[in-house]
Amino acid sequence: MADNTKRWCVLIPCSSTETWAVPQNCLAEIVTLQADTQQPPQQVQWRERTVPVLDLGNGDGSLWQQPRRETGLVAIFLGLKGEGCEYWGVAVRGERLVVAGLSPETVEDVPGRALEHATAAFMFNGVLCQVPDLDAFQKKIAASQMAA
Repeated sequence: MADNTKRWCVLIPCSSTETWAVPQNCLAEIVTLQADTQQPPQQVQWRERTVPVLDLGNGDGSLWQQPRRETGLVAIFLGLKGEGCEYWGVAVRGERLVVAGLSPETVEDVPGRALEHATAAFMFNGVLCQVPDLDAFQKKIAASQMAA
């Protein structure tokens, strides 16, 4: 059956121009936060841990705070052991957060459009999706925490 070839991914809008496609098992949780500002916090308290938050949409006009609800979302990623931080987050910007079943028939590979920090790029339902290098992001976040 066609469902056997589907790969389930979470499509996370990170800015007005960047949507990440990540496997569900990379995520620990998507957290809803009370938001009295339009910018996400630099870190969140999650399950008795301080988790650093990456914001790719700062200054591009994409919304983090959902005005009607006065909330914002942060996707919490599972970090790799020994890479400096056990968990890290990325601010979800916009309203295109979805879980999607991807199959070869529904995606178009566009390798020339992959960003510097992505391992691949593809089109899905008219949206350019980036496959981020999660290991590199975790190392970058861990290094910035060490410097602080």
